[in-house]
Amino acid sequence: MLDLKKFEVWFVTGSQDLYGEETLKQVAAHSQEIANSLNNAAGMPVRVVFKPTVKSTEEIFAICQQANVAPECIGVITWMHTFSPAKMWITGLKSLQKPVAHLHTQFNRDIPWDSIDMDFMNLNQSAHGDREFGFIMSRMRINRKVVVGHWQDPEVIEQLGAWSRAAAGWNDWQGARFVRFGDNMRYVAVTDGDKVEAELRFGFSVNTHGIGDLVAVINQISDSEVDKLTAEYEERYAVMDSLRKGGAQYSSLRDAARIELGMKAFLEAGNYKGFSDTFEDLHGMAQLPGIASQRLMNAGYGFAGEGDWKTAALVRAMKVMGTGLPGGNAFMEDYTYHFDPANPMVLGSHMLEICESIADGKPKCEIYPLGIGGKADPVRLVFNVAAGPAINASIVDMGNRFRMLVNEVEAVAPEHDLPKLPVARVLWKPYPDMKTGCAAWILAGGAHHTGYSQNLTAEHMQDFAEMAGIEFVKIGKNTDLYQFKNELRWSEVYYQLNKS
Repeated sequence: MLDLKKFEVWFVTGSQDLYGEETLKQVAAHSQEIANSLNNAAGMPVRVVFKPTVKSTEEIFAICQQANVAPECIGVITWMHTFSPAKMWITGLKSLQKPVAHLHTQFNRDIPWDSIDMDFMNLNQSAHGDREFGFIMSRMRINRKVVVGHWQDPEVIEQLGAWSRAAAGWNDWQGARFVRFGDNMRYVAVTDGDKVEAELRFGFSVNTHGIGDLVAVINQISDSEVDKLTAEYEERYAVMDSLRKGGAQYSSLRDAARIELGMKAFLEAGNYKGFSDTFEDLHGMAQLPGIASQRLMNAGYGFAGEGDWKTAALVRAMKVMGTGLPGGNAFMEDYTYHFDPANPMVLGSHMLEICESIADGKPKCEIYPLGIGGKADPVRLVFNVAAGPAINASIVDMGNRFRMLVNEVEAVAPEHDLPKLPVARVLWKPYPDMKTGCAAWILAGGAHHTGYSQNLTAEHMQDFAEMAGIEFVKIGKNTDLYQFKNELRWSEVYYQLNKS
């Protein structure tokens, strides 16, 4: 995956010439110290770069223009140390194309009760300087994250870290390319959508290649490349005997390896960051890509089945956002329910393609029949997923807008073996409870495909949705269906009135 430390967020402090040279020197020194401290904080996944204090319309516009064209800059943290008249910010903010976090802080944590005087008050005006800046951002209807607290507060650093991870995911989408091998699963609604509007809104493009284009690349893979990859399978996974060299189904393992190598070569040649396929369109392929999709996801590619390009793109963004954090991110599907009143839960899985990054222990490499697709038995990785907090996220096309849904869940360890279920699987309990969580998801039109994350939170996804300018719907511990329904109705009115 990406090294997030190659990215920067710029720390920009606002003031004005009114205060004189001595005060502005102190402003610059304080800003430098805060930026350096944030840059060295363990919770900041990207570099925080100090920028000189901006004091005029021209300086503000210049720094915004520089941020727009700097490829390493993925966002701007703003802070008003003193009072910075906000009309100076209008031209710059109108032009700024990078996400903004407004840090409402001040250099000193405590009031120096015995020594405070008007010189101190003149210098430390964040309490009202940030309100002036906040007004113009609200007046201009600019989405941003507001973080309040002292800059050394661990919670402040955590919030800025979450925002910067979201900014990295958003940056990764700009100019990204995703490919669909074949079209959408026939007659399915929620996985389809407006790809033109998506490119306008999200910055990534989605285009389809016929399966024959992929098969042609697969057929060019050499036997020596296949030999090397099958040896890697045997070393990395618990490969069932029939798939090992000399086993009765070893040729199927080789077919799976050839498919993986061909897909990887196709993605690399096209500079794609993710893909989808569908079991309804496999002409010329020996088997449905199972282990191939799982391993390519683990390498950082976004993926979703059945032509679901929105979820493929979302999985990629979640993988970027989660870079370096313990746990993983995977394509997922709510597959079946356990409606025991004393212990209700969801079994999440898919036909084959769940990313091994969320596996609990060493995956098994196995082969079993697949009742759909009409192809040879596919090879896949089989594993359970560890217990712990997680989220499911989905993006759906509501016709007049995109909506992101997030359900906070608690994954649970399986209480029973599943000897006849030959797929990767995870059990979870939706918040606030099974009935409310599932009802809320359905009322909001959430897809059956999701991005499942062990290392991201609803905060990461909300920051990301706000950068994208799309609706965000959270289903969590405090969700109440009566209030939830009203919020959906209010959102509908809001987006009808704000069609632009």
